[in-house]
Amino acid sequence: MPQLTYATRKSPLALAQCRAFIASLASKSPQLRTIELLVTTTGDKVQDRPLAEIGGKGLFVKEIEEALLEGRADIAVHSVKDVPASLPAGLILACLPRRADPRDVLVSPRHGTLKDLPTGARVGTSSLRRVVSLRAARPDLELIPVRGNVDTRLRKVDAGEFDAIVLAGAGLVRLGLESRATEWLSVDVSLPAIGQGALGVEARAEDADILTVLAPLHDAETAVCVAAERGVMTALGADCRTPIAAHAVRDGASLWLRVMVADADGSRVRTKEARMPWPSAEPAARAFGVETGSTLR
Repeated sequence: MPQLTYATRKSPLALAQCRAFIASLASKSPQLRTIELLVTTTGDKVQDRPLAEIGGKGLFVKEIEEALLEGRADIAVHSVKDVPASLPAGLILACLPRRADPRDVLVSPRHGTLKDLPTGARVGTSSLRRVVSLRAARPDLELIPVRGNVDTRLRKVDAGEFDAIVLAGAGLVRLGLESRATEWLSVDVSLPAIGQGALGVEARAEDADILTVLAPLHDAETAVCVAAERGVMTALGADCRTPIAAHAVRDGASLWLRVMVADADGSRVRTKEARMPWPSAEPAARAFGVETGSTLR
């Protein structure tokens, strides 16, 4: 197939990670001509309220999925953590490239680390999950919602509006801003969001030519781990109002899954970890995630 149209949001991070994937795709298929379709999503338009108030992270993919279903685009590159548990009929996550580091990072130009933040320090985060984790580690902190793209958040902490912000490290790396991270938080302190660090390339299930072009960049290990994590999301019916984390890794011959979930107000925190023999395919990993998540309802 000589031509492929990819849909992307307009944010600097969305463009950076999408264009990097397209460059990798072009290196595998030099004859491929690509066209960029810029899409403004509802999540991009509404920046003055927490995601939980306006309908959740699915608002970052809705209009892009419409472009796929209408045939205006052939693929879309998402951050998997923005993708709801269920996809519209006819669409699939056709390719998951090798995952980046899924950990959260702290950006605190004046204090450096979570341990060194002063009592009552103002910490900005857009995530209920991070709020629960940070409260457990440092109950004395003042945790404040912050929206906006990565550059906006960095400007706010630089201006002294916050003593620190917490965000996904993979985003900083993809923007060439890794040096802004003053601490990479251990998964024992801040268990990552479901799918964090992973990209998911969405396409129409019946587009055999597209699926063939994407296949060389698919990473089976990443796909298995992400399937387990998304199984947890399915089991718990999680949305943006649910503080939830799941992190799966290959540990020798096993799939090791850790989960944290709390009620919407941050109470009743439940955790679980489980292992299974490394599965040969994604459906088994997803079923394992569903089974593990179901114990925490």
